[in-house]
Amino acid sequence: MDVFSLLCLLIGFSSNSCASDHAGGKSWEATVEEISGYAEVAQKIIDLAVYGDARNRSYEKLAKFTDTVGHRLSGSRNLEHAIEYMYNALTKDGLDNVHLEPVKIPHWVRGKESAVILRPRNHPLAILGLGSSVGTPREGIKAEVLVVKSFDELKQRASEAEGRIVVYNQPFVSYGETVKYRSSGAAEAAKVGAVASLIRSVTPFSINSPHTGWQDYEEGVPQIPTACITVEDAQLMARMAERGQKIVIHLTMGAQNLPDADSFNTVAEITGSKYPEQVVLISGHLDSWDVGQGAMDDGGGVAISWEALSLLKDLGLRPKRTVRAVLWSAEEPGGVGALQYYQRHKENISNINLVMESDLGTFRPRGIQFSGKAQAQKIMGEVMKLLKPINATKLEGSAEGTDIQMWMDGGVPGASLLNDNSKYFWFHHTHGDTITVQDPEEMSLCSAVWAVVSYVIADLEEMLPR
Repeated sequence: MDVFSLLCLLIGFSSNSCASDHAGGKSWEATVEEISGYAEVAQKIIDLAVYGDARNRSYEKLAKFTDTVGHRLSGSRNLEHAIEYMYNALTKDGLDNVHLEPVKIPHWVRGKESAVILRPRNHPLAILGLGSSVGTPREGIKAEVLVVKSFDELKQRASEAEGRIVVYNQPFVSYGETVKYRSSGAAEAAKVGAVASLIRSVTPFSINSPHTGWQDYEEGVPQIPTACITVEDAQLMARMAERGQKIVIHLTMGAQNLPDADSFNTVAEITGSKYPEQVVLISGHLDSWDVGQGAMDDGGGVAISWEALSLLKDLGLRPKRTVRAVLWSAEEPGGVGALQYYQRHKENISNINLVMESDLGTFRPRGIQFSGKAQAQKIMGEVMKLLKPINATKLEGSAEGTDIQMWMDGGVPGASLLNDNSKYFWFHHTHGDTITVQDPEEMSLCSAVWAVVSYVIADLEEMLPR
């Protein structure tokens, strides 16, 4: 018995009765037949994206963009250049309703930064200040180090933290679990009197590479400078501390938090032919950190969202509903641009059929992560069968995406790209996030997945159940 039929029995309906009304009165058999009827058009999209004239095009779009603009920190001039570049490129591509929607976004500036161990020996540290961190005094901070491996240990040794630089040497468990040290490490260290904090980069693999990211201060807690250091240097200081050696660091950070900046979310569409007010939203975020090129995070998501529209346009495909690509501004500081978009458009939430975001890499696709009620999951499962020619048929639960979470919280079905991203956090928020990380063939496959799923869901006679 399949999951849908079991659910029907559990809630007291026969499987036939439940199937007959799961999608506005259409029988499940009719829905399956409708979706299977898209096999030919799905193959055309795949052929164009993976084997035809558009082969490697999403990669080429991304390479030209990142090579031209570079990294794109929230509030920076580079992000302004990126938005202007994308607006012009989407317009030149002949897409519908290309426009910019204004937002206000954080403007943090890194400034010059350095750190060096003075005792027990001279050793320069590779560091990256964390987003929203305050700077040090001009002369820097020179202080003894307290090395801890967890928040619990910090609390146990609170009496030792006064006037020191707390160094976290926390083990990597998973990004979701370990990132709390990056986001809250400074606040927790400040509560026990530390003058600065250095956090072991949140990554399972390092070649002496620090990883930056956003961090959050707490109201009523002193704001102290904070940066990430490499796995290697965190472990070095942990070993020194275990031997009882006194460690002294000189830390200098020129970071500043400036007034919020004017920015834009960038929008383009394939307008729906029958229900243009109803929308399948596909997306990636245009901002990045100020290191590397932001090619993986999240240039890849931007590129395949753009390319999905291009593929539909090239094939003359105009679904019943609008497919809208939104390139978000200021995701890295916490989905700031996306939240403002939601506030502006939430009154039309009943017309948002599906929200999609790619922000966990565009490596070899395996399928889709999906959040929605059981009936919608079953429909999406049938859609994924159309991607059998490229072996990307998996459907897993719990879509991910900071920029679409508020829509999913409001009951809108959500989807994110499921791909082989085992190396994603190797390069995440580092100087290593460049176009070299990307693979043209894999990006073409991701574009095909993005285009097939968005087109078919937008073209089905009925909206996804919610």
